[in-house]
Amino acid sequence: MSGAPLNWPDGNDRVPYWVYTDQGNYERELEKIFYGPVWNYAGLECEIPNAGDFKGTQIGEQSVIVVRDDEGNINALVNRCAHRGVKLCEQDKGSFHEIICPYHQWTYDLKGNLLGVPFYRGVKGNGGMPEDFSMKENGLDILRVHVRNGGIFVTMSDEAPPFEAYMGERILGYYDRELDGRALRLLGHSRQRIGANWKLMLENIKDSHHASLLHVFFVTFGLFRVDNESRIEMDDTGLHTALSSIRGKQELNDGTAQMRSFDSDLELSDPNLLDVIPEFEGDQTVVMQTIWPNVILQQQSNTLATRQIVPKGPNAFELHWTFFGYETDDEKMTERRLRQANLMGPAGLVSIDDGQILERTQKGILAHPGKSGVVELGGRDTEDADHMVTEVALRAFYKGYRKVMGL
Repeated sequence: MSGAPLNWPDGNDRVPYWVYTDQGNYERELEKIFYGPVWNYAGLECEIPNAGDFKGTQIGEQSVIVVRDDEGNINALVNRCAHRGVKLCEQDKGSFHEIICPYHQWTYDLKGNLLGVPFYRGVKGNGGMPEDFSMKENGLDILRVHVRNGGIFVTMSDEAPPFEAYMGERILGYYDRELDGRALRLLGHSRQRIGANWKLMLENIKDSHHASLLHVFFVTFGLFRVDNESRIEMDDTGLHTALSSIRGKQELNDGTAQMRSFDSDLELSDPNLLDVIPEFEGDQTVVMQTIWPNVILQQQSNTLATRQIVPKGPNAFELHWTFFGYETDDEKMTERRLRQANLMGPAGLVSIDDGQILERTQKGILAHPGKSGVVELGGRDTEDADHMVTEVALRAFYKGYRKVMGL
């Protein structure tokens, strides 16, 4: 950061570049957002199906263990020993019956309670813990957990509202469309590191018109294009968004004529890649949800996935993909979901473009913290839209962001 003042331009149609690069602003984001009164996505129940199963995750920059206990409940524990602060678990996933610190072997149960301390009574009358030492008061830090239809969310704040109120009725309806209560089947994971600010990933999904310009695959085969029948809906804060669209055709029209990425001659060697089977109420073939602050829940054709955003300072983040289906899927549907997953992920036919363009965006703005981005497409309002030729979701997002951050 060059020392430019952290001033926000008037209105909702400009976004200052320092919001993506300033270290002090990033540190305030950790406290006000990730560690504040929000519900952070932490994973799916199908990732930890059995007692003792755990996954390591990250909320902001804090490491968290999400584990299923012997009673079947899901607990979220800060991954830090209460004794000397050692990181208890380095693995991304696994199973254990108890949690043992590798340093001094303090031992905890799967609910975070302290079970044992070596030399608690001393050795040969020497040492030991004080008589007033409380095992109960020296367990792991335990986070609030909410599980809805297979999705796991945690909060570090006692002030976070109930999850349903946090989501809002309309966005919760989109959430329940995909996570509808059916048992989920884990299909796989992928992970990538992108040299860009974490908010640019949320922007990328809310930026509805870029798909018609950047992604050759989307444009040519009509998967997600501005001339498709579409809708953009937001919650009252503007922070949660749902973009939905109905697949179009590979044809030259008034819309595609303005898209340089459109290629009417491009053909698939295997048309089965886009063999889409209707499976949800409504005609939408794409629904992309951004759930504040750290997850994208998506349906692209028959591919279902979450993308968890893990910030790594102001200039980088990790994107953790989890692909899933339903336990009721037959073999053909599972094959279809896996085949279409080639569109997504770090090397996906579509998503590979996003990682590259976000890094180029970060490189472009780093040297110009005093400048601002323009978000005026479609006007300057922050209301829902029935088309994608707009940046309304970006304007609404930063209106909500400014309120959270006190800017």
